[in-house]
Amino acid sequence: MEYRYLNDDLTPDYLHTLTPSDRQALCKELREKIISTVSKNGGHLASNLGAVELTVALMSVFDYTKDKIVFDVGHQSYSYKLMTGRFSRFDTLRQEGGISGFPRRSESPYDSFDTGHSSTSVSAALGMARARDLSGGDEYVIAVIGDGAMTGGLAYEAINDLGHSGTKMIVILNDNEMSIDKNVGGMSKYLKNLRISSGYISAKRTTENFLAKNLPIIGKPIVKIILAIKNFFRFLINKQVPSMFEDLGLLYYGPIDGHDTEALIRALGAVKDLRHPVLLHVCTKKGKGYSFAENEPSSYHGVGPFDREVGVCKSNKLTYTGAFSGAMLDVAARNKKVVGISAAMAQGTGMDKFANKYPTRFFDCGIAEEHAVTMAGGLAVSGYIPVVAIYSSFLQRAYDEIIHDVCFMNNHVVFAVDRSGFVGNDGHTHNGLYDITYLNSVPNMKLLSPRDYTELRMCMDHAVNECDGPCAIRYPRGSSPYEERGPLYKDKVELLRPHILSDEGDGFVILSCGTIGYQCDKAITLLKTRGFNGKHISVTQVNPLPVDEILALTKANKIYTVEEGVVSGGMGEMFCNLVSSSHPQINVKVFAVEDPMIRAGSVDQQLKKAGLDAESITSRIIEDLKS
Repeated sequence: MEYRYLNDDLTPDYLHTLTPSDRQALCKELREKIISTVSKNGGHLASNLGAVELTVALMSVFDYTKDKIVFDVGHQSYSYKLMTGRFSRFDTLRQEGGISGFPRRSESPYDSFDTGHSSTSVSAALGMARARDLSGGDEYVIAVIGDGAMTGGLAYEAINDLGHSGTKMIVILNDNEMSIDKNVGGMSKYLKNLRISSGYISAKRTTENFLAKNLPIIGKPIVKIILAIKNFFRFLINKQVPSMFEDLGLLYYGPIDGHDTEALIRALGAVKDLRHPVLLHVCTKKGKGYSFAENEPSSYHGVGPFDREVGVCKSNKLTYTGAFSGAMLDVAARNKKVVGISAAMAQGTGMDKFANKYPTRFFDCGIAEEHAVTMAGGLAVSGYIPVVAIYSSFLQRAYDEIIHDVCFMNNHVVFAVDRSGFVGNDGHTHNGLYDITYLNSVPNMKLLSPRDYTELRMCMDHAVNECDGPCAIRYPRGSSPYEERGPLYKDKVELLRPHILSDEGDGFVILSCGTIGYQCDKAITLLKTRGFNGKHISVTQVNPLPVDEILALTKANKIYTVEEGVVSGGMGEMFCNLVSSSHPQINVKVFAVEDPMIRAGSVDQQLKKAGLDAESITSRIIEDLKS
């Protein structure tokens, strides 16, 4: 496609001079570029398609070189990237060395704040607005937050502070009735009532279309008069509807049709100079302009490469998430005390099948990880066994609740920690590199790191039926490199014992946990071909670490620990500390992630950058053995 408007030189002055027809054409080009790029590279599709007109309106009213626009989560920022000097690089989206799928200050001076996780935009923007006031600046500060992010408590903490302070700032609530899965909870119902009570969008569209067609000359003035009357009576009759935001101290305006660029421009122009905090309620459709995404917004939230003509083809290939999903159904069928908890990620974590089969035993808390964990503690002290399925990088938010509300009381809560280790193209904000460290450091927590699907199923059975305290199971995104097979061990007790997976001699030992063991197996083979013979021991139980059993399997004085997590507080550091005092003759080298800021790329590329692929492990061991 030939792009008439999109290029790397879209200045604010140029964007401000566009006509309505120009802006309509620009929106079409933005959608085309987003669909064509995401279909090749993968990425967040539906959320970005829904924010096209909103972003064009923002860029038509504000000056992106000066004003601060903070996109919550950031997976609605593709249009913004395309209009702020990154059009020619957009084909590198989410690729190694390319531009990120999220706002990154290191990538562009026009990205105001790094985002990737939900509900942070109002807090960050309020900090910027206060800094502006302290410095005597005059720039506008705008937070664009999705309705899904409004299920996160941090958003309300910020809104409460904003309303109390009266700081001049605009909050745009992009309401599409979706986060990743369908929105749940009181806020979703509240926003739905706002949309229903006003009838704003449908009435506006119908009236404008009728008058423009039948009374083209006097139609626009009549529209303005009708809307003024409608808004007056809406205020008299339904003034209680936006009371929550106004009671918190924000001036509420809306709902506005989020796909009517001109209406958005008028609304933004009307509120931008108010000396009070403003909440502008905008209604959009997730996946707008691409029928597959409109019909299945959850399935098109985050996608891999696909054929745009036929849409995303769902794979039947088993994944670790799928293996967990099946194991969850198995343990739930045998134990009626098992309940499931999700934080707006039932489909992403594989908990949806459990939810469909046992709806009364499933609880979706929305994007509220802290609440999910503390609620699990309440269920546990009441005799139930909650399984909390949350991505590794999202569970970080609930660290305090894990300590105080689960582990201190030794509550029997099972954590299914999905997306552990490297996750690929989403980059460093989504990599699950900290879970070993933050789970190792809390009391009473048992931490399991299964190597393949069979071990994952056995870990779930053990965590539910044999543990009497907190237990976390960490596993990666995607499919296992191992073929599916039957039980690995004679009985379940052996699951927690270290196992020799490759034995080519006792010159050295590679000690691994979890799925990184696949790279270690390959490294043992490579080392043998180069004249270095050793063995590979894999552990499933990371905490407490079975040190004596590990040492009973080898006489080697050189042990290399390998894990897909950060160095500090990880398995290797813990093993080194435990061994150093009792076995000073053993030399331990820790191979783990030293730089957690490894950016987007494939998982294989990220492993290579971290020095944790088979070839890198081999080279590092040879270098150490020779020295």
